[in-house]
Amino acid sequence: MTQLNDARNALRRELRRARRQLTPAQQQRAAVQLLEQWQRHFHAVPGRVALYLANDGEVSLQPLLQWLQCNRAEITLPVLHPFSGNALLFQRYMNTTPMHLNRFGIEEPVLDCTAVRLVPQHDMILLPLVGFDAAGNRLGMGGGFYDRTLAGLIEADKRPLLLGVAHECQQVRNLPVESWDIPLDGILTPAGFISASSRILDANTKGHHI
Repeated sequence: MTQLNDARNALRRELRRARRQLTPAQQQRAAVQLLEQWQRHFHAVPGRVALYLANDGEVSLQPLLQWLQCNRAEITLPVLHPFSGNALLFQRYMNTTPMHLNRFGIEEPVLDCTAVRLVPQHDMILLPLVGFDAAGNRLGMGGGFYDRTLAGLIEADKRPLLLGVAHECQQVRNLPVESWDIPLDGILTPAGFISASSRILDANTKGHHI
């Protein structure tokens, strides 16, 4: 177990360093290309989709967020759970939503219980990640927030489509995984889309078409 943890932590440091080394111009281009890949691979707009605000060199979802809003999708963003310090809630986000910095220094909506949306009420959840492989395995920051939040929704018919988002430099051949890691249905990068689940075939039947 210690050997596996050491391997994951070493890989985490390496991949975080790689994405942080991208220049502002590269990051800006990656954000635009990510939207282009979305438009190329997904022809139906999800009714409700969870996004996140980029941090620590992650791909920005801002162009995608704005495009989804223009196409009538409801957006939610993760909020640290106020009582369970190691899990997330998803709260509806609009341009007028009050924001603040959480204890990690990441911007999130000010908690409004009336705007919280349950995980099964989503069509898609886009997850940040540190590393991934073509099989849909995801390496997160190490806090386990998404894994705990999604742990009760393993069954394919209960959970939203889970899409990882990353720069292509974050892909590895074989990712060392733990038993609690939640597999992804696919990974979206500025260079393309990797399908890791047959559930992707159903993605364009949910939501509304444009």
